[in-house]
Amino acid sequence: MSQYKSDFISKLVERQYLHQCTDIEALDAKAAGGPVTAYIGFDCTAPSLHVGSLVPIMLLRLFQQTGHKPIVLMGGGTTKVGDPSGKDDQRKLLDDAAIAANMAGIKSVFKKFLTFGDGPTDAVMVNNADWLENLNYVSFLRDYGRHFTINRMLSFDSVKLRLDREQPLTFLEFNYMILQAYDFLELANRHSVSLQMGGSDQWGNIINGVELGRRVAEKQLYGLTTPLLTTASGAKMGKTVDGAIWLNEDALSAYDYWQYWRNCEDADVGRFLRLFTEMPIEEIERLEKLEGAEINDAKKTLADEATQLCRGDKAAELARSTAETTFEQGGMGEDLPSIDIARAELDAGIGVLAAFTMAGLSISNGEARRLIRGGGAKVNDQAVSDEKATISSEQINSDGVIKLSAGKKRHALIKPV
Repeated sequence: MSQYKSDFISKLVERQYLHQCTDIEALDAKAAGGPVTAYIGFDCTAPSLHVGSLVPIMLLRLFQQTGHKPIVLMGGGTTKVGDPSGKDDQRKLLDDAAIAANMAGIKSVFKKFLTFGDGPTDAVMVNNADWLENLNYVSFLRDYGRHFTINRMLSFDSVKLRLDREQPLTFLEFNYMILQAYDFLELANRHSVSLQMGGSDQWGNIINGVELGRRVAEKQLYGLTTPLLTTASGAKMGKTVDGAIWLNEDALSAYDYWQYWRNCEDADVGRFLRLFTEMPIEEIERLEKLEGAEINDAKKTLADEATQLCRGDKAAELARSTAETTFEQGGMGEDLPSIDIARAELDAGIGVLAAFTMAGLSISNGEARRLIRGGGAKVNDQAVSDEKATISSEQINSDGVIKLSAGKKRHALIKPV
């Protein structure tokens, strides 16, 4: 039996989301007493979020499912400043049009994980540009700047890391933590928010908001963070050698998304099942004990469940079917990534290096050349040994396509048009 009173904190701990909390006993009691409103902020630095943002999204989903109200804060204002947390250099500054376009792309993914509406536990999405862009700079400094000491700000990891590495930290970025603290205060006043959640790299920023609420408005606010998530080998979540694992369908196919989870490290299976699926803990404990070839069944389950949440049941089913056809039956699944190439261009012939790069199986001709030299490049399951070879319409197979393979796990199709 859980030591906690609230369903939210109990499941938070059970599924290994909890890293730090400002006052977990008080927050637990508050959550046990009725709906709590909490938020997580997402800056609009790209047209899609990637898997690295999935822990906070799943945390908001868990929060809502345990009877509370989540707020998704779009950083339309803070994106113009750039969060220095975890960065060695300043983020690229985006103009209004780019931020608006990124925000439009990011918004769509939340509808798959949260229920939005006007009810007491329905999710709400807000934009901090609504209050940050209208601030009077001098008045803001006078009213809120006096609550932040340079001594304290220099003690936070996001600042110390940059300074220790002798990387410049601009005055613009230095203001980010003040603006994030102000966001918390504004949301407390506008939406009765009492909890801010985020990754462990946000702890200092969250603490600033908790303290600002107490000093300025005598509000009891809480902060909670999740562990910094890396793979068992230490790699950062959301990034692979092939690029980011985007959450949006138009940025990454469901097949590639499914494959990301299917190919996770053995040591990560149990943890990922807890964080990224809603399977019962008892079933997760059974799956994570599997060894040898059987662990692949657990990985397929993880891939199915994670893809269903982000892309839907049909996409997950098709992705798994494609993988089984491609890997287990030696065929070609219909959901494999593909590129269209004009039939006339194929008739003339395309260099194999260019073809692998066009298909996204290499990032450059140089990488494609190394793939061939290493014996990892195949056309229609036949190894390619000649870097100067061409791919032509003569290689179109009985399925009407040309199959390219980079190693055993990455495939793409050339479709003549």
